[in-house]
Amino acid sequence: MRIKVWYNPKCSKCRQLKALLAERGVEVEYRHYLEQPPTMDELQKLQTKLVDPEVEKMIRSKEDVFSEQNLAQADAAARLHAICENPCLINRPIVETEVAAIVARPPEKALELL
Repeated sequence: MRIKVWYNPKCSKCRQLKALLAERGVEVEYRHYLEQPPTMDELQKLQTKLVDPEVEKMIRSKEDVFSEQNLAQADAAARLHAICENPCLINRPIVETEVAAIVARPPEKALELL
């Protein structure tokens, strides 16, 4: 099974997940989404794989840009576009397989996919 983690090395939850997966010997591809921002197509495909596909699960409401762009009032398409333009809005870590994805908060939640 191919596993991809949408990853930010500055995020403590991402680091915890990385350690958890390493302990279990799981091979993972890490997507440093701040360095390699997602396309709209990638985000839409990711959303369809989410166990809980609401865009609200994918977006970090604590980021300044969330309030600056009034994303609380935005529809799902506008939120995905905002994430594409501002990848810091991605709620991480997200663990993705070929068929499913999950926002791994807490990191142990990723084990549901393995």
